[in-house]
Amino acid sequence: MAESYIEKLKKFLSESKRVLMVTKKPGGKEYKMAAKITGLGMLLIGLIGLITRILGYLITGQ
Repeated sequence: MAESYIEKLKKFLSESKRVLMVTKKPGGKEYKMAAKITGLGMLLIGLIGLITRILGYLITGQ
């Protein structure tokens, strides 16, 4: 049974190494685009939460 855990760990480490070898560091332009998209998503989610909160306040008065 302990052997299976060791084999699973070795397989996981092997797959993780393979993924890390394939990935690359993003360039400046790619990084800025990802940051803009992430920021926009955060603003959108915040806006949805704010609108929900305001509507709840208007409906219930609390």
